[in-house]
This record gives sequence, C-alpha cells and structure tokens, in this order.
Amino acid sequence: MSIPNHQTIIAVDFDGTIVKDEYPKIGPAQLFAFSTLKKMQEKGYRLILWTLRDGRKLDEAVAYCKENGVEFYAVNKNYPEETLNNKSIRKIHADLFIDDRNIGGFIGWGKIHQLLFDDNAIEEPKKKGFLGFFK
Repeated sequence: MSIPNHQTIIAVDFDGTIVKDEYPKIGPAQLFAFSTLKKMQEKGYRLILWTLRDGRKLDEAVAYCKENGVEFYAVNKNYPEETLNNKSIRKIHADLFIDDRNIGGFIGWGKIHQLLFDDNAIEEPKKKGFLGFFK
C-alpha cells in the first residue's frame, strides 16, 4: 500500500520529527528524515513545515532544512501567499501530518518511507490521518 501523491499535502513538524528535539537549539537530523523528505518532493507531494517555532527560531529551522536540500511549499500556512491576521496558532489543512506527538509516538522516517513508497512492504494500515498511528 502506498499513499497517493496526486496533490497530497503533508504537514511536517520540525522539533522531534525532522530533527531530534533539543529546542531552542536545532538538534541533529533524524535518521532518513531529509532523504525521505526529498523523495516525497520528487514524487510530487506538497510539503508544509508545521511547527510552533516563530521569529528567528523559525527562520533558523527553515534555513537548516534548505541547507539540507528541502524547501517547503509553505511554512505554518496553507499556501505561500496566505497572510495571517493575528499570531494565534492556526489549523493547517493537510491530508497527512507527520509529527512526534502522535498517539503511539513517532514511527520513524524509515517506516514513513515504507508507507509512502514501498507498495508491498507493509500491510494496509488500520487508521488514517496522522502517520504516527501506523505502528
């Protein structure tokens, strides 16, 4: 089973997901994070960076991802041109969310890679939505 990529939007958390959680510092990259994110982009998935970081800390995270070959479609927005009227946290529209705070915890980038790209690597998941549910 692989998840279709026809304009599939995936929101990806930063701390604890792309990198190990060492906030306010940027921790080391999680194993396979950037290789999987790059492949997702190559296959046409639309990636949104979805994080509580803001200001300078957000700029550092975006720059870190760019240095590692990943530029997001949007950052904490549904699309690049969206303007926010206040600083409240907004709900991002996405088909899937990759986050370390899922029920059951973060499944790891190796498992995410299998879910997205290896048709016969795993059985059909029982729940849909957050990739963290697929344990």
